[in-house]
Amino acid sequence: MVYKDTFLTILILMRDKNRFFRTEILAGVSSFLATFYIIIVNPAILSASGMPFSAAVTSTVLVCAFGSIMMGIYAKNPVVIAPGMGLNAFFTYTAVLGLGLSYETALGAVFWAGVLFLILSVLKIRDKIVIAIPHALRYGIAAGIGLFVSFIGLQNACFIIDDKATLVGLGSVKDPMFLTFLIGLIVTAILVSRKVTGAIIIGIILTTIFAWPIGRWWGDASLINYGVPTIVNYTGVFSMPDFSLLFKADIIGSIQYAYLPVIFVFAFTDLFDSLSTFVGLAEASGYKDEDGNPKNLKKSLLVDAVTTIFSGLVGTSSGTAYIESAVGIREGGKTGLTAITAGLLFLPFLFFSPLLSIVPSIASSIALVLVGSFMMKPLTKIDWTMADEAIPVFITMILMPLTYSITTGIIFGFLTFTLLKLFTGKKGEVNPILIIINILSLLYLWL
Repeated sequence: MVYKDTFLTILILMRDKNRFFRTEILAGVSSFLATFYIIIVNPAILSASGMPFSAAVTSTVLVCAFGSIMMGIYAKNPVVIAPGMGLNAFFTYTAVLGLGLSYETALGAVFWAGVLFLILSVLKIRDKIVIAIPHALRYGIAAGIGLFVSFIGLQNACFIIDDKATLVGLGSVKDPMFLTFLIGLIVTAILVSRKVTGAIIIGIILTTIFAWPIGRWWGDASLINYGVPTIVNYTGVFSMPDFSLLFKADIIGSIQYAYLPVIFVFAFTDLFDSLSTFVGLAEASGYKDEDGNPKNLKKSLLVDAVTTIFSGLVGTSSGTAYIESAVGIREGGKTGLTAITAGLLFLPFLFFSPLLSIVPSIASSIALVLVGSFMMKPLTKIDWTMADEAIPVFITMILMPLTYSITTGIIFGFLTFTLLKLFTGKKGEVNPILIIINILSLLYLWL
């Protein structure tokens, strides 16, 4: 009987172990599929600064792989690292094209922003900032990120389009890609509702299958806007990596008084992008420690800082924690194996970046839209009858998608929260560190 019980115990342990690996790897694949668009989008933005597109692709892949694998091994968090959207736009359109910096000097500024991050992380200043964030705003940040992610997904799928009269509008319901996205979204939502394992990946695969004939058979050049592989934009499957941007950063030339505002904006934006992502993911998934803060926060912030330094050295804008990691977490990812899996999946695209065209943006966008809905859960913890907390939460949430900036939403959320508490006789609820953050926020807005 003892042997029989022991044997059953071993079988149960083996089953649980296999289930663990299957879940974590599936989650890593899900996060990768939700994030891989950055391999093309980031170089497209950076190349406007004069960088070679092929070299920017190589640098982007290196940062995604390095940061994500390091996050998994060292911080043991299921969070993917990649060059941040918004940060790449600031790099190209403000630092280089606006202020006239060379892209080598701007890369040096990214490097020094990473060094500043590292110092703040080692001194645990970033930890203290997280602790200073009021719980109500944490819930608002999580929900705001969810709205932002969904908005990005709807845009990428051209479900929401630019409209001169109203800024945004609905895409054409007669468009085959619009209908394909809508069908894929509904099918995936049904799978999620029925709690089908791997529902999001299945939805992405099915939508890719639905979309493929439209591009391959019809060859409509207009479909390039949707990222659909057509006869027009098909370029093969193989390309050699281009390492020409490695160590091109002008580290010495960038540390000048005139460039300090650029370094500050890089550092400030990355700081709040990463902090808000960790806080938002923790609130949405419950992945928190006994004090209610994101698990392994210190190590995660160190990884974020080191990856930013690495980004400047290999030739791209700052790497940061990615909100799309919520897709993998939703699929059950809870450990570093999720991030490691995603990081490893980036590496083949040093050589096979044209293969990215196989999965259209409308397919990966489905994951972003649905994950956005999952991130609304923390709003149930907010007392909406308390105006001094409900209003800052709403401001935080609504401004993230409308300004296309997580940082902007957080800044105005902090400012609103602080002012309302001070003018309603509740200054005891305002952490002194929050006052310092508000001052820095005003400086950031001015710059």
